[in-house]
Amino acid sequence: MSVFADPARDPETFRHRHRGETARKLGVGKLLSEPESKRRTPTAAYSAKDEREVDFMLLRLRVALPDRPGSLGQVARTLGVVGADIVSVVVLERVGGRAVDDLTVVWPASAPVDRVLTGLAAIPGVRVDGVWRGTELSEPSSGREVALIGQVAANPQNGLATVVDAAPALFGADWAVAILVGSDWAGGGARARAWSDSSVICASWRTPDVPPQVDIAPLRPRAISAADGIHLAVAPFQRGGLVLVVARGGADGDAGAPPFHGSEVARLAQLVGATASVLGERLAGPGLAELGKAGGSVAGTPAPAGTTAASSSWAA
Repeated sequence: MSVFADPARDPETFRHRHRGETARKLGVGKLLSEPESKRRTPTAAYSAKDEREVDFMLLRLRVALPDRPGSLGQVARTLGVVGADIVSVVVLERVGGRAVDDLTVVWPASAPVDRVLTGLAAIPGVRVDGVWRGTELSEPSSGREVALIGQVAANPQNGLATVVDAAPALFGADWAVAILVGSDWAGGGARARAWSDSSVICASWRTPDVPPQVDIAPLRPRAISAADGIHLAVAPFQRGGLVLVVARGGADGDAGAPPFHGSEVARLAQLVGATASVLGERLAGPGLAELGKAGGSVAGTPAPAGTTAASSSWAA
């Protein structure tokens, strides 16, 4: 089994509904589970005896808090009280006496998420900037991105598709695509063509059938938020107009997902740069089409869920 095996359950396992004033403000209705009439109550979920009978999910929280001793401890204690088990903490920034952290917690799928939001809102100086469902732990210092580049080097013919398939889990995103923009992509002040005029070389699982109408110019590593609530992070490979795009939120994702942070964009650019160094001229010219075919995609058409060759190479 590869280190990039995806532990996510079938998405149909999770059914959510709009609940709670705090949740409405953050737009996290999709994350609030619809309890069934015979499902166990949230209180019963915390019994060690019955724990095996409860469905759990990974929940990601972006929290802004005072950058002083004890602040993160208050957050951790509050999460413990409401029944959330912290499994990962990533510090995104520490600026001007404030910190921004991404926390991943294990949460009972039958329990309303607004319990978490209400508890955190009661802590002075703490603000929740986003809440969305996760599929894997996002740990920048874990070495997973280095291992991914190693896998690309070992199997370069599937290298691009492998990176595209792995990117959503690495960056807490819903989906990712590698797209090819116009020949003017590096032309001084010229603007690249809009995404709608671009070719999708390969796509990850959960990519929408219809690409969003987003202009990604100018082509440089950056974060973009569109009017429909979708958040993108883009990074060009600096070869042949090829760009990696990761996305979360929007109509097909979790409405409470936050924009990509600058540190996430920097990591994406590093991953893209390392991939370009390994694959070299495979990312430009006729060989690029073969990389797309290896990923199971046709230019302009995202691959169906679970059908890419890369998926079978690292998800089994």
